[in-house]
Amino acid sequence: MIKVYRGKESILISDGEQVYEHASFSFDQLFRASNPKTVLEDAMREGTPVSAEALNKPNWLPPMGNQEVWAAGVTYFRSREARMEESEDAGGDVFYDMVYEADRPELFFKATPARTRGHGAPICIRKDSTWDVPEPELTLAINSQGKIFGYTIGDDVSSRSIEGENPLYLPQAKVYCGSCAIGPALCLGEPPSKDTGINLTIRRNGEVAFEDRTTLHQLKRSLEELVDFLYRDNEFPDGALLMTGTGIVPSTEFTLQSGDVVTITIDGLGTLENAVA
Repeated sequence: MIKVYRGKESILISDGEQVYEHASFSFDQLFRASNPKTVLEDAMREGTPVSAEALNKPNWLPPMGNQEVWAAGVTYFRSREARMEESEDAGGDVFYDMVYEADRPELFFKATPARTRGHGAPICIRKDSTWDVPEPELTLAINSQGKIFGYTIGDDVSSRSIEGENPLYLPQAKVYCGSCAIGPALCLGEPPSKDTGINLTIRRNGEVAFEDRTTLHQLKRSLEELVDFLYRDNEFPDGALLMTGTGIVPSTEFTLQSGDVVTITIDGLGTLENAVA
């Protein structure tokens, strides 16, 4: 597997044996390429070998250029249950049940590059929200032709109180500065298997406040199906990143607080960690 890390001054590319530094690498070129792996192989030949210790940094920028970040909802049964719980009082629970069973998935815009945070950067919760959760998600890197070529870790930070009040408030519950984290690396290799584990840990004052795990076996829709709907009658000249939904949702008694540390690990892809501002 090839992993690409975006630092403030250069890009680091690891093939599992050697790490290469590249000062002028373009994520946009990678996402536009018909064969992104070739672009990375060329970059490694042009790059400067460095020690593997260069990867031991506390902070990385999100591994992206000008790509939009989109997200899929209600793709796991647990997500369906949680959305129905939060919207029951407002009468919107039936919509989440319907979309889980429907042919057409729920897809929504999540973030611009400027609103996206990398590994080690602070994520945010809205000041006008009373119930907030992280949502750990396998995230797809898709080139401009609609081909999945890479994978990374995403955190779709969400206001459950705003979304539960009215489904039409979804953009406000999902789209705001610091509501999206991606990283630490963009990974190119074989697609994750159904046994791939996704782990979420939230620490508060140094103690575990919440912890859970799921696998991709619980993902109802195929990755290709989600991408097909995203690119249908749409254009992404710089490619896109797509969060595929969450199978881990904390209970109704839990809400994020400032100072919490959210750690998401996906087997084979690494660990994304962010503190709540």
